[in-house]
Amino acid sequence: MTVSAARDDAGLRATSRNDFGALGRLVRGEGLLERRYGYYAAKISLTLLVFAGGCALFAMVGDSWWQLLTAAFFAVMFAQVAFLGHDAGHNQIFRTGRANDRAGYALGGIIGMSYGWWMGNHTRHHANPNHEGDDPDIDIPLLAFTHGQVEEKNGFVRWTSRHQAAFFFPLLLLEGLSLHWAGIQAVWHNEVKHRRLEAVLLAAHFGLYLGAVFVVLSPPVALAFIAVHQGLWGVYMGCSFAPGHKGMPTYTDKTQLDFLRKQVLTSRNVRGRRWVDFALGGLNHQIEHHLFPSMPRPNLRRAQPVIRGFCADRGIDYAQCGLLKTYYHVLHHLHEVSAPLRTGPARTPMRAVPGGSARSGPGGA
Repeated sequence: MTVSAARDDAGLRATSRNDFGALGRLVRGEGLLERRYGYYAAKISLTLLVFAGGCALFAMVGDSWWQLLTAAFFAVMFAQVAFLGHDAGHNQIFRTGRANDRAGYALGGIIGMSYGWWMGNHTRHHANPNHEGDDPDIDIPLLAFTHGQVEEKNGFVRWTSRHQAAFFFPLLLLEGLSLHWAGIQAVWHNEVKHRRLEAVLLAAHFGLYLGAVFVVLSPPVALAFIAVHQGLWGVYMGCSFAPGHKGMPTYTDKTQLDFLRKQVLTSRNVRGRRWVDFALGGLNHQIEHHLFPSMPRPNLRRAQPVIRGFCADRGIDYAQCGLLKTYYHVLHHLHEVSAPLRTGPARTPMRAVPGGSARSGPGGA
């Protein structure tokens, strides 16, 4: 590299670092990082109240096939509690990490998830989103999100990856059970910080859950209830998390990006009104969330025009599209990546997978 090129590269890196600093000052100046205690007090109280009402309804209905509707209701409620646990994990609710962790452990216990296991995985994801080898969210054995992963598939998983676009939503039916099992394994193998606490919380959850289901319901109805509840919860969770990154560019160690561009270029927002905020737990504002993880959920919508305008001024691609279209982009990406498995030997791996039409400029897509 020539002296002139080295100076240009150093200048570019300095400018990139200064970009995020400037954005941070802009966001703080708008008060977007301030805690929203009133919002979360109401949100948590109402969520737990509705959850408790669902438990009372479950007991009143008794042994009836109508309980399958209750199972669907609890699938929604489990996701809503999980969203609150996600907010706690990012220090969005309280000012101190200890208070947020206490809330996170309690919320995780309600739905049978290991908060410690999830924190470890999710922290790695935020540090390296869509990074091949470092982001656990794109390291799923039955699927391939990059051409490099396609080359590594063998046997049964090679067959599932070949048809992964068709299998994507059916596989989400297992996501709820996968979340439970991953937490149990982490606690069993002592991979979490507070093993005893998590063991007690998980044991209490499964004891109460299975006890209530099999005491109130006959075995056939109980098994159907569990299948519907866990299956729909998994689909809900998968449909909430997939739009944010799947189908966006993936990177390797050879790709050097500053923090601002790494977070923006690997993320996609979902356009929609406040019902989308509720349904996706604020994760539809994925770009804003990844840039400022501790920003309270209700502030993300306010932050969007600020961050979008900042990116436009600097020529940074800002991806956003509607909810249904984002699922199209996810499935299209999975189908495209798995093409070598259907047509012949794997091609040379592409280390940066373009987002295609999913990536839109300020006008959106």
